[in-house]
Amino acid sequence: MTYRAGWIHYTNVAPILDSLVLPPDVTAITGVPTEMNDALLSRRVDIANISAVEFIRHAAVLEALPDFSVAVLGPVYSVNLFHTRPLAALERVALTSQSAMSVALLEVLLRGQGLSPVLERAEGTAEELLAAGFDGVLRIGDSALREWYGVVGPLTPETTMTSLPHTARGITVTDLAEAWFERTGHPFVFAVWAYHRDNPPPAALIQAMREARREGIGHLAEVAARHARKLGLPERVVQHYLWNFRYHLEAPDRLGLAEFAQLSVPGHAPLRFGPRPGAAAASR
Repeated sequence: MTYRAGWIHYTNVAPILDSLVLPPDVTAITGVPTEMNDALLSRRVDIANISAVEFIRHAAVLEALPDFSVAVLGPVYSVNLFHTRPLAALERVALTSQSAMSVALLEVLLRGQGLSPVLERAEGTAEELLAAGFDGVLRIGDSALREWYGVVGPLTPETTMTSLPHTARGITVTDLAEAWFERTGHPFVFAVWAYHRDNPPPAALIQAMREARREGIGHLAEVAARHARKLGLPERVVQHYLWNFRYHLEAPDRLGLAEFAQLSVPGHAPLRFGPRPGAAAASR
């Protein structure tokens, strides 16, 4: 029987997916986070790198690979709130329909500060929506990365990625992962690689993913250069963006995921993960 994968193939997972060679009995489709969330939950695919919040919401039936994540410790650069007023003065915020994760994170951060602006679904670039009357716009993914650089760039030879301004032309860019880190001190996990507990992935697929990740991380400059051309961004911007990510769901990432789960979905079912590589051998 064919095993079906659903990949959210943004630049941030290029080090895993670009060089992935699927086993003969595995097929794959791609889509935005909300599409792949729905595809997994409706069983149109068998595994997907879904939004962590959907994994939490459906923890009673889902399990995740134990050593795969899309996480950051500090800024992520591609989950951004663009705003023209201070956060405390926001009245209308436009939300993307592409990501449940970023919306849930924004809601947690706003509640933590006692803020409750009106949140509305609307699509368009940050500057288009700000011009249309919103005073805040949530953007994600490759588009958000380009738009972030459109506000804070261009880089000069003396500029480092860590010293870029976050305000220009009356627009402030608040990086939601950085805001999470400032609040908690933990990494933020945006996605896990989840599947229904009764239908785990074949070992050959997991091994292929691990080999592809090793290849991608080992050749990060090449991956960054390739995607910089697609995005129309400087190579060093995309390379910095990619080396920021944590792809192995380590102990600090799980702590951050557990804290977010408690804040976003109180009373959720316990989060379950498959056995770690070598766990069976170690137990013998």
